[in-house]
Amino acid sequence: MGLKPLGDRVVVEPKEEKEVVHGGIVLPESAKGKPTEGVVLAVGPGAVRDDGTREEMPVAKGDVVIYGKWAGTEIEVDGKDLKILSLSDILAVRA
Repeated sequence: MGLKPLGDRVVVEPKEEKEVVHGGIVLPESAKGKPTEGVVLAVGPGAVRDDGTREEMPVAKGDVVIYGKWAGTEIEVDGKDLKILSLSDILAVRA
């Protein structure tokens, strides 16, 4: 991929929303919401504490995370739409 996040940042590939809702209704592109779930592709080393040690990152490559709808920075790398999120933007890890 060629991206190495810094500090407490995480690179996520958003999962696409389903196009068909319950009952078989197909949603047009304009009615779809922004994805709020994605797969972690890369994890930074963690934020540096005041004493110089690094915080351990609670997420790992391959985890499926849930994040805020408008969180992070959207980028495109190798034709893929990705997001760079701060650890504080991640709300949960799917078990």
